[in-house]
Amino acid sequence: MTILKENIPVGLASDHAGYELKEYVKQLLTEKSIPFHDFGTYSTESVDYPDFAHPLAIAVEKGECYPGIAVCGSGNGINMTLNKHQGIRAALCWIEEISRLARLHNDANVCVMPGRFIDHPTAKSIVETFLSTPFEGGRHQKRIGKIPII
Repeated sequence: MTILKENIPVGLASDHAGYELKEYVKQLLTEKSIPFHDFGTYSTESVDYPDFAHPLAIAVEKGECYPGIAVCGSGNGINMTLNKHQGIRAALCWIEEISRLARLHNDANVCVMPGRFIDHPTAKSIVETFLSTPFEGGRHQKRIGKIPII
């Protein structure tokens, strides 16, 4: 099972602190022949995470990318920025089980990782689990429906 949608790339974004881990995620996706769109950043030069989070969020909301994967140093800043968008449910994932529950119970559409706090094997398990876990629906659908402020 996968949450990937045919002909829709996974969206990627990071700041300088998340750049290296984002590049690793790109390798993982390439190895699995999963298309992606990289919204930046493109180096370890200091940048501001909102400059990359907002374009990713807009693309996910428009259906141009699905899902998204984002990385910054702690994961918090880029996660907060992404979640300012009404159509985004970004989940900060630092272990595999959190990524599974984020999909299963929250139908998260962006996986956020703390680039300075997780290693490659952990990131791999988080990404693979996020991309392969379907939304459970049921009682969780009602709760998700209450998230947006209208």
